[in-house]
Amino acid sequence: MPPMSSPKARTVIVTGSTAGVGRAIAERFARAGYRVGLIARDADALDQVREELACCGAEAAAEAVDVADAEAMFAAAARLEARLGKVDVWINDAMETIFSTVADLSPQEFHRVTEVSYLGFVYGTMAALKSMRPRRRGRIIQIGSALAYRGIPLQSAYCGAKHAIRGFTDSLRAELMHERSGIRISIVELPAVNTPQFDWARVRLPRTPRPMGRPVEPEVVSDAVFRAARGSWREYWLGWPTLFTILGNTLFPALLDRYLARNAFQGQQTRVPVEPDRQDNLEHPVKGLHRTRGSFDAEARLRAPLVAGEPARFAAFAAGALMFIGLGVGLAALRRTRRGGRRWPALAATALHAPRGP
Repeated sequence: MPPMSSPKARTVIVTGSTAGVGRAIAERFARAGYRVGLIARDADALDQVREELACCGAEAAAEAVDVADAEAMFAAAARLEARLGKVDVWINDAMETIFSTVADLSPQEFHRVTEVSYLGFVYGTMAALKSMRPRRRGRIIQIGSALAYRGIPLQSAYCGAKHAIRGFTDSLRAELMHERSGIRISIVELPAVNTPQFDWARVRLPRTPRPMGRPVEPEVVSDAVFRAARGSWREYWLGWPTLFTILGNTLFPALLDRYLARNAFQGQQTRVPVEPDRQDNLEHPVKGLHRTRGSFDAEARLRAPLVAGEPARFAAFAAGALMFIGLGVGLAALRRTRRGGRRWPALAATALHAPRGP
């Protein structure tokens, strides 16, 4: 049984905590003895998660709000703080997406994804700062994606939101450093994850959506986020696909354009046609699908490496520099060998025809 929370227990608040990554994160921090504040739209699903955490010995409280409503978010955060104590860790995870080409999206749909998946992070961060700035300490974790560096077809609104989160977070981090604040803010960039989003996202495709590539399980993410919350790096990359995507896009963005144009449409669809009456969670929660894992357990990975972004970039740069240096040395040696090879026949002929001594 996980440790019971105590007066000295720390408090974490997680948005989007009724399903997928957010739910796994809430469970992971509860097992570590944290008091857990839960924020999501569906009150019934929140009650279910809160009861599950309580049965495991964790102290939890829930607030049913839409993260796109700034004032509701601030009020919910204040109520959770009053019940659970000062916020030590705030984790922004709530998201929505639509699988569609830009041509088939309406402005209203694009706006809705943006206000949840980007502004929801902004408002959550502001709520966290209201608690943390007077104390000059705390930790904010943004749940990002490799798609914050490399947009892919069929998820333009979501990719745009993840790009925006990175810019917003970088700006805030510099402001906190200027204040000499002890508040730390980090992003954990994720690969594809096996969550219910593929079962309830709005779709404008002929077939049901799936993760691009082989996903990881949400529990892999929750362990990584827990480690990141105790670390000190500005950014963490989870999984080899994330690392290769970020570094690959830095070096070969045009090549990735062509690769994704050829592969990402089919790669994000199953063989199952979309049902005409499929429900989606864009405007309202979908009842009955609030669970941690999605529909791709059979192929999902149970582990993935977690690396800090700065050392990974340095290692990639150093490896590239060594490769070019080695290539240069090899070419120079080859040239010398060829020049020496051309001189050898002439030297041999000279030696054969040289006058011999008495």
